[in-house]
Amino acid sequence: MSLALMRATILRTLDLPTPLHRLPDQLCPNLRLVFVGTAASTRSAELGHYYAHPGNRFWRAIHEAGITPRRYQPGEFAALIELGIGFTDLSKTGAGMDHQIAAETIDVPGFRAKIETYRPRTIAFTSKKAASLFYGRPSRGIALGRQARDGTWPEIFVLPSPSGAASGSWTLEPWRELAAWIAA
Repeated sequence: MSLALMRATILRTLDLPTPLHRLPDQLCPNLRLVFVGTAASTRSAELGHYYAHPGNRFWRAIHEAGITPRRYQPGEFAALIELGIGFTDLSKTGAGMDHQIAAETIDVPGFRAKIETYRPRTIAFTSKKAASLFYGRPSRGIALGRQARDGTWPEIFVLPSPSGAASGSWTLEPWRELAAWIAA
């Protein structure tokens, strides 16, 4: 058991509030792409790196799809800003799998304000769950890939979750579609 997991278990046992989990936004004006997750995984929150769990396909997918010139490691996430790629989550205080994230930690208005401030060219939700929270409709009604254009917003893509827990619905094709779009 990791030190952070032991600490969280002890805090729950003592019925003390658990500390906030937070990954820093990696945003600046006019990025070509911003990846948007629901919230940090437990592992990502522990390490302070996006998509840090060893079973997560994110870093492999962005390289194999052609979004990055090489396979980056989770600890290098901040270096992607040089490629015009940023990161954020809908919940900046929750951590865990999507079904573990408390509804009150989801901040869609805060996310919208960030996008209006930084105006990236493209947004890519890294799960249907994140997209469903943004759109306010069930995941089953959201298709993977490029979404219908809303003239006031950047282009939006919905990608299959790279989490190892979502293996059954994994495909690289929407990631490749995103790579082709941002290369244009």
